[in-house]
Amino acid sequence: MHPILFRVPLPVWTVPLLWVFLIAAGIAFAGAIGLLIGKNKPGAAAAGVAGVVLAVLASQFKEQTYTLGPIPIYSYGVMLGLSLVVGWYLTLGLAERDGLPKETMANCYVVTALAAVLGSRVLYILTNLDEFDSFGAMFDIRRGGLVAYGGFLGGFLGSYLFLRSHRLPLLPWADVAVPSLASGLMITRIGCYLFGCDFGRPLGETAPAWLKKLGTFPHWADGTLDHGSGSPAWVQHVKERGLDPASEASLAVHPTQIYESLVGAGLLALLLLARRRQRFRGEIFLLFTFSYGVCRYLLELLRDDAERGSIPPTLPEHVLLPAGLLVFAVAYAIGFSRVIRNDVARKVTQALAFVPAVALYLALKPETFGASTALQYSTSQAVALATGLAASIAFAIYYKAALDHPEQAMALNLPQSQPAADDEGDDEDEDEDEDDAPGDGDDEEGAPSEKRGAKAKAGDEASRGKRGSAKDGGRATARERGAAAEAPDTTGEA
Repeated sequence: MHPILFRVPLPVWTVPLLWVFLIAAGIAFAGAIGLLIGKNKPGAAAAGVAGVVLAVLASQFKEQTYTLGPIPIYSYGVMLGLSLVVGWYLTLGLAERDGLPKETMANCYVVTALAAVLGSRVLYILTNLDEFDSFGAMFDIRRGGLVAYGGFLGGFLGSYLFLRSHRLPLLPWADVAVPSLASGLMITRIGCYLFGCDFGRPLGETAPAWLKKLGTFPHWADGTLDHGSGSPAWVQHVKERGLDPASEASLAVHPTQIYESLVGAGLLALLLLARRRQRFRGEIFLLFTFSYGVCRYLLELLRDDAERGSIPPTLPEHVLLPAGLLVFAVAYAIGFSRVIRNDVARKVTQALAFVPAVALYLALKPETFGASTALQYSTSQAVALATGLAASIAFAIYYKAALDHPEQAMALNLPQSQPAADDEGDDEDEDEDEDDAPGDGDDEEGAPSEKRGAKAKAGDEASRGKRGSAKDGGRATARERGAAAEAPDTTGEA
């Protein structure tokens, strides 16, 4: 694997930190003087305080140096950046297609992406506090250390706060944003694979050779990274599974990173197809939440890395793990199975949803009582269960509302600014109609279209003809009133 794709060649240069902080302090003091001359006292005070802080830091680091050299470009960081770029174009393209304000959605994407990275890092830190030996190490994400569900929750919160401040609805944005989450899974998990983190349990002896090759992670050469001497799988197998430290590679494990990358590709295709038959705003978001929850729960059964965290209760594995599948089966029955309109087919799928839970229970059930291994849910499994169940309940509510009021289910409910201008235009059209001669109705019905000019579209012509007939009263002929009655009413289509 390749945790570092390449290094940017730079000459080795040792920099005294004392001079770095002194130069920065000098710039801050110069800025303070400039702001003071410009009579910006608050800004001058802030710059002055910054200069003092930097000067104090210079005194603290006067004996230390920092060595600059070739800059490593980490595979995970590259894949993370690529996923953000792909997500940008995908999200904004779907937003424009759905009629959402593109500029506002672009700003929302930036806020969401930053909140997602922050949330994924925070959840990783909370579940792996013993891994960090310094406060600064908590902010180094170049070598990985992000939890997908933390990113989803952080991005959701960031989107909600941003859209609420702009008085925009959340669900239309969520529908166009979740396909980029699926594409992000597809891309970033390749970065995880190249680094060697998020690996699975050891493969059995009967596993195919190509799968064993994919699931073997190497012992890195000394100096590959600043810390550690091998891929995470190799290190864990040496410590916990008795692997010979002289081994050049880890044990063959399930390449769960590739599995989840394929899950991301499948979810992306599913969401884009589901958009063609979308029934209500929020449906795509809820579909992703439930589907990814099921897939992530199952993938966690194969994961073996120690950096996942755990959440009580502690129960025998033949009880705990099937119970999670039972929750998903109930969630499907009360929620997403409603899209199947045929009663027989729906009941069949509801019954089949319980089969995996029963099968897993029978597979894990020990031969003797009390011989089962006690487990806890991983952090991601617990979040998957909670969000999957919540998504199913919300789906049932919104789906019923969509059946009762289909005309409202797909409404964007954006702040209305354009209709006011449209109303003014209608008033002007009415004034023009009042000035028309009594015979204008005949002209509108039979005269060539060029006599009408470019005043309005065909739908507006019919609407004005209708209003003109009403204003003319007794002057209108029976034929004019008949033509107006047959004209389509466009005033309620918006």
